[in-house]
Amino acid sequence: MLKLDLRDPDSLVAVAHALSTRARVDMLQLLAERGLNVAEMAEALQLPMSTVAHNVKVLEAAGLIRTELLPATRGAMKMCTRSWDDIHIALRAADALAEGEPSVYEIEMPVGHYSDCEVTPTCGMASAEGMLVQEDEPSSFYHPKHVGAQMIWLRNGFLEYLLPLAIPADARVQALELSMELCSEASGYNNDWPSDITLWINGAEVGTWTSPGDYGDRRGRLNPEWWRDTATQYGELKQWRIDSLQTTLDGEAHSEVTVDDLGLTNRPSVRLRIGVKPDAQHQGGLNLFGRRFGDHEQEILLRIYYTTGE
Repeated sequence: MLKLDLRDPDSLVAVAHALSTRARVDMLQLLAERGLNVAEMAEALQLPMSTVAHNVKVLEAAGLIRTELLPATRGAMKMCTRSWDDIHIALRAADALAEGEPSVYEIEMPVGHYSDCEVTPTCGMASAEGMLVQEDEPSSFYHPKHVGAQMIWLRNGFLEYLLPLAIPADARVQALELSMELCSEASGYNNDWPSDITLWINGAEVGTWTSPGDYGDRRGRLNPEWWRDTATQYGELKQWRIDSLQTTLDGEAHSEVTVDDLGLTNRPSVRLRIGVKPDAQHQGGLNLFGRRFGDHEQEILLRIYYTTGE
């Protein structure tokens, strides 16, 4: 959810402007189910390509959609995906907001935008349009094209992400929430294939979730048509919450790690690592899903709850 209030008037104005025409609202509605390029939206809405292209720029500037240039028969095409499913706008006075519920900082990191990795086969990655790299070739994970990945798999190792932490300098972090769609990684798929998947935040080991299997008994709700039926199809949406008392996973007690153990004060980023430890009991790998694969239309979603002032 995108949350806006009077403490960030520029973002509030940009979003309000982006939602001020029927054409742009219709475009957001079209993007609810899947990504589309400019030509596809122009055809669906019966609008000139130039009009749609202009409105795409407005929506992108407001942060309501993301765009990616992909190869096409002639040149490149701009693929558009929706950034948010919900928008909450609070119009209370700034001082009233400060005295009420904690502020929420939220950012969604595409699964392909990892900053470091260490992988062993079976491994690979795909975009919504096709395979991105040669399968089972770890060196390909360092190719620049990895930023376009919408599904990543590896048998052992880790993926590491640097997520920007743009909160006030005097912020007191009360809780951190992190969610992503995951499952194990088998050759093909195997619903009974456990894997111990561990999460680290800023070097602190938050805990390990044992994934029951690599799910492929049905097609994932969001999978592109080209994706083969005999491969991994979907995962489970897992949510960690770390507060001042403990860490929970999907609402259940998970570990004794607290938000104070994460070292979130006075730093520009959150370092997230997800992987399978070399000494894990179940070394069944992992699949990580973006918004164009699996069952859940999201990337890696981070929320920080904080207060400011005295």
